[in-house]
Amino acid sequence: MRAGGSTKRAGATRRDAYRGFIRHPEGKMMNRLIAALLLAAAPLATLHAAPANVAAAVADTTRPAEERALDAGRKPVEVLRFLGLETGDRVLDVMTGSGYYAELIAKAVGPKGSVVALEPPVFLSDKGKASWDGLQARAPNVELLLQMPGEMKLAPASFDLALLHLVYHDFYWESAQYKFPRMDPDAALTALFAAMKPGGVVGVVDHVGKAGDTRAAADKLHRIDPATVKADFLRAGFVLDGESDLLRVPADDGSKLVFDPAVRGKTDRIVYRFRKPA
Repeated sequence: MRAGGSTKRAGATRRDAYRGFIRHPEGKMMNRLIAALLLAAAPLATLHAAPANVAAAVADTTRPAEERALDAGRKPVEVLRFLGLETGDRVLDVMTGSGYYAELIAKAVGPKGSVVALEPPVFLSDKGKASWDGLQARAPNVELLLQMPGEMKLAPASFDLALLHLVYHDFYWESAQYKFPRMDPDAALTALFAAMKPGGVVGVVDHVGKAGDTRAAADKLHRIDPATVKADFLRAGFVLDGESDLLRVPADDGSKLVFDPAVRGKTDRIVYRFRKPA
């Protein structure tokens, strides 16, 4: 009860102060200045973009059935709200894969927003190209950018938000079979840091791994120790702005390959929100 009363009173403080100032006959010039500042401040709130309409994007039935089937396990509404996605945002989806998040985000940010979906060209098959044609027909504000994540060439300070969904461990992975060369995670994060606007957010969702040899865990299990993720991003200049247990699964002990049927789609996952200092 007390807390509710305090909130109500705090909300009325600016209005009451404004009225109090203009009643006094003394210091009319100062009162007029204060009144002008208060009136000017009021519309500033409207300059902040509205939260993106993620729920509507997820509910869109034109999305492929196989993509919609992933929603329950990935909780995209909750994840994107946690990351603070806003209408009109320009977003980078790193190693976008099928474009699951690229399509959702593009629809959620609206026509004034956009998504750059970065995908290694070695992963894009003819079937994948056809799927992307369909996705871009449904979400024309998605641009497919074919680049290796270790060789990102992005305009500086150009993104409000970036997402690395179940892929940051791949910065430590390498495969001759899939023509995916060894990367330098520090160099990649330096490039990502430069591409983010001041105050921009990077969301990281990834499979939890045990402490130890990071490259071995990425190679054998496609997992990563959360402490490694934090240390890497902090070293690159980001600050940890928040973390969520939305996708934590204590029953997953981190010992199985993420593609093992016993854990696929229900691994223990971190959800981190990093921010580039303004």
